[in-house]
Amino acid sequence: MRVLVVEDEPRLARALQRGLTAEGYAVDLAADGLAGLEAARHEGYDAVVLDIMLPGLSGYRIVRALRAESNWVPVLMLSAKDGEYDQADGLDAGADDYLTKPFSFVVLLAKLRAVLRRGAPERPAVLAAGGLTLDPATRRVTRDGQEIALTTREFALLEYLMRHRDEVVTKTELLDHVWDAGADTDPNVVEVYVGYLRRKIDQPYNERSLQTVRGAGYRLAG
Repeated sequence: MRVLVVEDEPRLARALQRGLTAEGYAVDLAADGLAGLEAARHEGYDAVVLDIMLPGLSGYRIVRALRAESNWVPVLMLSAKDGEYDQADGLDAGADDYLTKPFSFVVLLAKLRAVLRRGAPERPAVLAAGGLTLDPATRRVTRDGQEIALTTREFALLEYLMRHRDEVVTKTELLDHVWDAGADTDPNVVEVYVGYLRRKIDQPYNERSLQTVRGAGYRLAG
């Protein structure tokens, strides 16, 4: 397995290179953001270990650039920032996992193995289905460039449907993933919110993307 480590602290970079090499990985180093992005773009790595605070280009900008180019190489992000919003920003930018400094090398290895097991399936930062787009990071939804205002629940419902675009999703599945799985929620609430969504994402645009599959559930066509 070939791994790129993008880290501007020389001692940490060399320590990671020695440790990963001892574990059987082939390891390349990049000491700044521009060099890291160039290498990740063109060298065919199996995974990237990416610091956030880098000279030239931040880790956030690197991972966003890769995902915008449909480069889905697994990314394990490193940072001295341990706030929950910092971690959320890294994951929303397109990273696969996040590790705060100082960290245990054993934990880094485990997280690296995990992202390598998952591989590099397509997972765009911005979801799209036909003329619809949904950005989980900015919580912005558009249809053909026109912004659509959704409530928190409507947004969560649409996000789940878009992540399962062209698949039939059951009411039970929607209740489990969009509503509180532990709550005693009336299944009919799904129909109500599907109706709300249709009136916002389809009817004003003469579209029928949110479909009812009789006896089975719902499908968002894309």
